[in-house]
Amino acid sequence: MRPLTEAEVRERIARGEVNVSETRTSRSFGAILYTNVFTRVNLIYATLLVLVLSTGYFLDGMFGLLIIVNSAVGMVQEIRAKRTLDRLALLNHAPIRVERADGVHEVRSEDVVLDDIVVIAAGDQIPVDGTLIDATALEIDESLLTGEADPVLPEPGNAVLSGSFVVAGSGRILATAVGPDSYAERLAAEASTFKKPSSQLRAGIDKILKYITWILVPVGLATIWNQLAGGQEWRDALRGLVAALVPMVPEGLVLMTSVAMAVGVIRLGRRNCLVQDLPAIEQLARVDVFCTDKTGTLTEDGMRVSRIEVADSTDRSPDDPDVFAVLATIGHAEGKLTGSMAAVLEHVRSQQPLATTRLIAFSSARKWAAVQLEAPRAGGISWVFGAPDVILPADCELHARAESLSTEGHRVLALASSAQPVAESGLPEALVPVALVVLDQRLRADVPDAIRYFRDQQVELKVISGDNAAAVGAISEQAGIPDGRVAVDARSLDPEAPEFAREIAAHTAFGRVTPTQKRAMVHALQGDDRIVGMTGDGVNDVFALKDADVGVAMGSGSPAARAVSRIVLLDNSFATLPHVVAEGRRVIGNIERVATLFLTKTFYSALLAFLVVVTAIPYPFLPRHVTLIGVFTIGIPAFFLALAPNTARAQDGFVRRVLGQAVPGGLGAAFAAYGAYLAARSVFGVEEATRVMNSSTALLALIAVAFFVLIAVARPFAWWKVALVAAMMGCVLAVLVTPLGRTVFDIDLRDWRAVALALGFGAGGILLRTLAGLLLRGRWRRRLSDVRRPAT
Repeated sequence: MRPLTEAEVRERIARGEVNVSETRTSRSFGAILYTNVFTRVNLIYATLLVLVLSTGYFLDGMFGLLIIVNSAVGMVQEIRAKRTLDRLALLNHAPIRVERADGVHEVRSEDVVLDDIVVIAAGDQIPVDGTLIDATALEIDESLLTGEADPVLPEPGNAVLSGSFVVAGSGRILATAVGPDSYAERLAAEASTFKKPSSQLRAGIDKILKYITWILVPVGLATIWNQLAGGQEWRDALRGLVAALVPMVPEGLVLMTSVAMAVGVIRLGRRNCLVQDLPAIEQLARVDVFCTDKTGTLTEDGMRVSRIEVADSTDRSPDDPDVFAVLATIGHAEGKLTGSMAAVLEHVRSQQPLATTRLIAFSSARKWAAVQLEAPRAGGISWVFGAPDVILPADCELHARAESLSTEGHRVLALASSAQPVAESGLPEALVPVALVVLDQRLRADVPDAIRYFRDQQVELKVISGDNAAAVGAISEQAGIPDGRVAVDARSLDPEAPEFAREIAAHTAFGRVTPTQKRAMVHALQGDDRIVGMTGDGVNDVFALKDADVGVAMGSGSPAARAVSRIVLLDNSFATLPHVVAEGRRVIGNIERVATLFLTKTFYSALLAFLVVVTAIPYPFLPRHVTLIGVFTIGIPAFFLALAPNTARAQDGFVRRVLGQAVPGGLGAAFAAYGAYLAARSVFGVEEATRVMNSSTALLALIAVAFFVLIAVARPFAWWKVALVAAMMGCVLAVLVTPLGRTVFDIDLRDWRAVALALGFGAGGILLRTLAGLLLRGRWRRRLSDVRRPAT
């Protein structure tokens, strides 16, 4: 198979036969424009704007500016987030090795062309469909594509699929399908037509919007019928209809959610954290148990061989050339080197590899690698290198020494020889212990602080590692993980056993965990109604990362691990995780705040419209009045509150909690406005000359309750929140007392009786809101306690 020349590569690029992906890390600019302009809320507002402009009262169309503001703010923030995501995604792309006529090159995935020879090794995700040219102990996992858990052992000439990843060994493939023609791209294109990342927050908001949509039409029809039946001229009737419906639409709720998440992406991007789907920020904030790998996650990437200890039963020295030569042979045979094997090969770099007849590459499931030499060396034709407690007899001296070193936090690997041939079915017989390779692994400096944060936030931590259980326990203790010192050897656990889930729940640290066991542990925790986060960096973590509620990969990890994770820490900083959690809590907590503001307005508007229809009186407000209230008591404050810090732990029940605040607030506001309106009509009369005075009285009463709701939502107080509320009050006061403000918004409060009535009913509305809130929260609290109380 002849590698391509540079001219042949250029020809294929010109024909478009390149591995350019049609799937994007973020939405296109056109999609951002479309989804921010053509929204359900904008459509409703545009329809109402046309209706009110047809009356000739153009000032009543001021709410139409919200269409422009909503769209502009949403687009600006999403475009900023898109640029952040695209920049970070470039950093996340792993280079691909291709063999061409002038040698082996590292290129970007999109620079691979049809008929390229792609070199693959353990940890690589295969970028193209191809035919296997040759292989050395190659094992490929296609579970992400086919669902088949067992690794595939392809032979030369077999087809391999893009999107699968190399578990062990190395090889070369001829690219036969690239870009949109590859299997993984076709699968992704099909999935993208229906798959949408789950988000409890968005689901809750969608549910609320659905309820609102159901009541808009009947309320609108009833309102316009009431206005016309009451003898109002059609223009005034339309203005009343628009004034009733505009505040019922929570115009900024969806916008604030998108903005809050987009700002979260930007903030985390500054910390080199790539969020591969927005709801991952929200989901991580809900995590109550965090599973983490040890090597490369809690510990630093680089390892160093501290020393080699030989068995007392041999007459070898720690720098024995036979030992060095065998280690060099195993290391060179592995192909792509990472972690401990790279450190071993660096230690014996002066030795040349020996000729071999067979190689079994290291895999996380086996925990060992083996070579069979052409000629025996030091009495052994077969040599095995791997976990001491897997390849060494339990009663030998090196086994006990390895356990002792592991309890000190060292990573220990063993070397053994045999006169018998190697086979993939199991270890050679009559293995003779030869040496231990002791590696130093250092705890990441930022890990203890991050662990302390999770502990303070009542997030349970579990360490699940393929390393020796004693070493896992030692590192867990150094990291400050509660009860981490005593680690469970996962070889004693059966995922099919009924007590498996209980064992996982009862212990904190686990060693000698296979990839399938990691996945089973995640499933066991999820089966106990836990929200599971998982961090890892290796091929052995891929299953667990994919199935966890939130998978978080290290930037230096394998391409396969990064591909399946929803969040990637590009600078490998474990300390970034608390910031991701905090960002998610900020989003969830603050959206609850602003949702309360918007839905309070929706509820009092619907209730007020109902009361007006039932009592057959004109609607009290003009569209410009609801614009005034919406901008200064909801819109502007909501924008700042949505971006504020918020460390409250995320909980389920978003809709219930929001309605628990919005319903009492809406009830109090509707009572204040309707009561003040009726009282004003009684005091000042119902003639056209007193219409403005009556409406202004109701407006001031409503403003009083609206500001009380804003103050309640803004708690706990900070200086900037006090300043924000004060500024909003100042703006409204300026409108109420200045001639220009009164003229523009059609307000008349010159009679002291109007002010007194408004403040009186405003105080009554505040009292009603407080009492209703206490009653409703108490009722729900009792219902929750009844649900949680065990049956007797």
